Amino acid sequence: MSRFLQLVLDIFDGVAMPAQPQPQPQPPALHGPHLPSEPLGQVLPKAHYAHPRATRRIQLGSTDVAYAFRRGKRRTIGMAIGPDGLEVSAPRWVTLGEVESALHEKADWIARKLVEMQERQQQLGASRIVWADGVVLPYLGDPLQVVLDSSRMLKKNSAQFEPATSGAHALRLGLPLNAEPQQIRDAVQAWLMRQAKALFVERLNHYAPQLGVQWQRVSLSSAATRWGSASANGAIRLNWRLVHHKRDVIDYVVAHELSHLRVMDHSPRFWDTVQSVMPDYAQRRRVLKDEPLPPWS
Repeated sequence: MSRFLQLVLDIFDGVAMPAQPQPQPQPPALHGPHLPSEPLGQVLPKAHYAHPRATRRIQLGSTDVAYAFRRGKRRTIGMAIGPDGLEVSAPRWVTLGEVESALHEKADWIARKLVEMQERQQQLGASRIVWADGVVLPYLGDPLQVVLDSSRMLKKNSAQFEPATSGAHALRLGLPLNAEPQQIRDAVQAWLMRQAKALFVERLNHYAPQLGVQWQRVSLSSAATRWGSASANGAIRLNWRLVHHKRDVIDYVVAHELSHLRVMDHSPRFWDTVQSVMPDYAQRRRVLKDEPLPPWS
């Protein structure tokens, strides 16, 4: 294993490898549920993956990968696989040959994760929300059915939440039955963002004293691949779409970002900080990866 290689560890991916690992069996988490642990050339057909911002290309076994590459102020080579494909970052002093060597060393992992990501995107596409009367989407882990109600159009509060006694909750919107899909989507999003902001403030105030930190302001994010971020000045950004998840998952992201106000990295000390207020954080964290949300469009 190259001494420069270290996979990126962040809130979205539970796979991480140390910079200088000792020889050991590949962890099962690196193998998709539908792919056996076989040599790369035996299980993957010829495939091509191209990142939309690709600047370099490499052949990894039978897999052709065009990846986005950048130099940065870091000490190791980082690899991340997202919806767009493979992204690689490296210190300025590392040669391209060393970068390619690291990619070849992790060829099996890269190819498998690309397949898993492609399957995941296909599943998300199949679950895309169709914005119309009666559409159902998740809210705090429960189903929420959107009901168009023209009788509420002239009322000050044109969105009303009705908790369910059985089945799905209801969100009544003051819109006609022939409302355009974008109108419905925008109205639902506006309501969800208001609920998210109020809930985030409540949970930040709950966990901040336990962690001995003080946040200064919170803003909503619409980032496609990041659930939250924290700045040393106490500014917290949280993705409003977290409101689709259950409260315990939201609490994990809140505790994660607040912990960054004490430790601004993902070192063992950081995870100890998270664990101090949330012993089961790993289980909650896994939900963010294993239970993707339907595309919002």
